[in-house]
Amino acid sequence: MNSHPAKPACFKAYDIRGRVPAELDADLAFRIGLTFARHLGGSRYVVGRDCRLSSAELAGAVTAGLVAAGAEVMDIGLCGTEMVYYAPWAHETDGGIMVTASHNPMDHNGMKLVREGARPVSGDSGLNEIGAEALECVAPDGEPSGRVVHRDVMDGYVRTMLELSRPGDIGPLKVVANAGNGCAGPALKALARHLPCEFILVHEEPDGTFPHGIPNPLLPENRADTAEAVRRHEADVGLAWDGDFDRCFFFDERGEFIEGYYLVGMLAAALLRDHPGGRVIHDPRLVWNTVEMVESAGGVPVMSKTGHAFIKERMRAEDAVYGGEMSAHHYFRDFAYCDSGMLPWLHVLAEISRSGKPLSALVAERMARFPASGEINRRLADPDAALADIEARYGPDAESIDRTDGLSCDMGRWRFNLRKSNTEPVLRLNVESRGDAELMRRRTDELLAIIDA
Repeated sequence: MNSHPAKPACFKAYDIRGRVPAELDADLAFRIGLTFARHLGGSRYVVGRDCRLSSAELAGAVTAGLVAAGAEVMDIGLCGTEMVYYAPWAHETDGGIMVTASHNPMDHNGMKLVREGARPVSGDSGLNEIGAEALECVAPDGEPSGRVVHRDVMDGYVRTMLELSRPGDIGPLKVVANAGNGCAGPALKALARHLPCEFILVHEEPDGTFPHGIPNPLLPENRADTAEAVRRHEADVGLAWDGDFDRCFFFDERGEFIEGYYLVGMLAAALLRDHPGGRVIHDPRLVWNTVEMVESAGGVPVMSKTGHAFIKERMRAEDAVYGGEMSAHHYFRDFAYCDSGMLPWLHVLAEISRSGKPLSALVAERMARFPASGEINRRLADPDAALADIEARYGPDAESIDRTDGLSCDMGRWRFNLRKSNTEPVLRLNVESRGDAELMRRRTDELLAIIDA
């Protein structure tokens, strides 16, 4: 029996996402704004939006809903999701709404909701109730009692990014930066003015038609422009972002894509230098490299269920200095425990400069020590049956089994994590080994053959 109240189809586990206008339109956006303000009971909220063609209308509608509830809305305009995380704690508002579909298809849009202090509003912390109330809510009669204030927060946001990183350690590097026609371009330009680097900007203008494809560098087919620009300009590093720039992706000086897993350990070690003994939150998909690097740096690794709401909650509970997911979400205690797509590369540029080594050398040893498959997705009619089959085959021989998120089996020289998607009938597989790339590949193929059958 489903204990959740009825809610619109676009209300997911962590946020709001759906096709426009079939699942999310201006009327529903107005209702979400109205209900959000009533549910939280505050009086001041931030609203921002990405560059999707439908985002301006949806942001206007959700703002109208907040104003109808009597709230003052700080409209910060076109921005990245982390700027809506920044504004509530920097300007002491009662929460915020970011209108974005990030890396989802062209006809989609969505929203990410936070309460005071940039705490996420997810399915288990009010989102389901807001969805149910939005279906039933009625706007008050008469003139709206709230108001809208337009504010540019870029300067304050950039100042915060610089204060939370080590720009003084960054040398004169050559950096390819591919904004993917998403929202990263303006923030990049504002940050670049304060750094000694040469930036080669690619697709830097926000363009909701996404003429070069939806910005999602996690997909191999979306990496060519960045890789080619790194090689053509003989750059030291390549950077790319998704549409709302809360995820940052790295390419080494050869144009080779670096799996996000290896950045988690590097960033954890960097943060622990300034916070010895600190706790680091990581997801359960790939773990051995992160655990070893955190412990070697004197920190305490803590495993958490995958997903930004779970990671942020655990970070607050542990007062963790940093949290990282292999999917390129990086979370920082000093940034209200939120994920940022700008702080990671600022820290990595400082690491490259401080070490005097190219990025390839900084990760090569770790990649050889713990080779990993990267995440492989399979769409199945019955994911639960496949999970049960895999556990029946491998469970008896496993040294340990963990169910923090899906099924993780430690087989001694290798391990795997297999988990269901929260939003679609998909299984996600990750495999790693202890220094044996051939073993990792063989076991990956073996698992996929069982899943595909």
